[in-house]
Amino acid sequence: MYLEFLGLRERPFSMTADPAFLYLSRRHREALSHMIYGIRERKGFVEVTGEIGTGKTTLCKALLRQLDANTKTALVLHSGLSELQLLQAIVQDFGLDPMRTNRLNLFNQLNRFLIEQATAGNNIVLIIDEAQNLSLRVLEQIRMLSNLETDKEKLIQIVLVGQPQLRDKLTQPALRQLQQRIAVHYHITPLDVDEVRTYIEHRLHVAGSDGSVAWTDEAIEETFQCSKGIPRLINIICDRALLACYVFRVKVVDRGIIRRSYQELTGQVLVS
Repeated sequence: MYLEFLGLRERPFSMTADPAFLYLSRRHREALSHMIYGIRERKGFVEVTGEIGTGKTTLCKALLRQLDANTKTALVLHSGLSELQLLQAIVQDFGLDPMRTNRLNLFNQLNRFLIEQATAGNNIVLIIDEAQNLSLRVLEQIRMLSNLETDKEKLIQIVLVGQPQLRDKLTQPALRQLQQRIAVHYHITPLDVDEVRTYIEHRLHVAGSDGSVAWTDEAIEETFQCSKGIPRLINIICDRALLACYVFRVKVVDRGIIRRSYQELTGQVLVS
């Protein structure tokens, strides 16, 4: 609705996890570096955590773009799976036959695939998003996948991405062996106020902004205060703010527009 009026090619604050819009803050850049390091050095397990809305899923998709042709990947986005369903999802994403209904057969099929890929000089990576939702039994099965190795290196690198509850879950006694195998850890924290400014500018630029719309310094500060630096909340607030600009026929987002947008989103009584 507001694109033409504000000189935009597409919505800059869409809620889809589009890696084209990924803003690499210092923390996101470090998280991505940790993931790539763990994969390339074949460390076995990498754990990346962050609060809801900090851009973890987008980061996973950006990671896929950073890996070379000799790295074969499987990305599991739905973590509420049984042991059998998870194995089927993994082998399907690697282009294997997921229709076998026996876990041992699936496991053996995957093992043969990993050995073939290792012989061909390829590195195999499994990325599981929202890993905090995995049951203890499924996490233990994932640990068993890491047992697939040669004398010198792991046959599969596993990246577990999730909310902070994942860290808590991994400290449970039943998962002590898995926790000890995680060689790389990183926790993504929210953006600071300066990063909120560059985040907004970055997304406007990617969306093809012609410079017609701008945020005042006070609007940046208000966006930071309302969102607590969480990218998903920034997107929700800023999208509503652009709609307000269209409604009121203005092209400068000020503190009042952000405050009003936040109040509408949270169901508060509007204050002039």
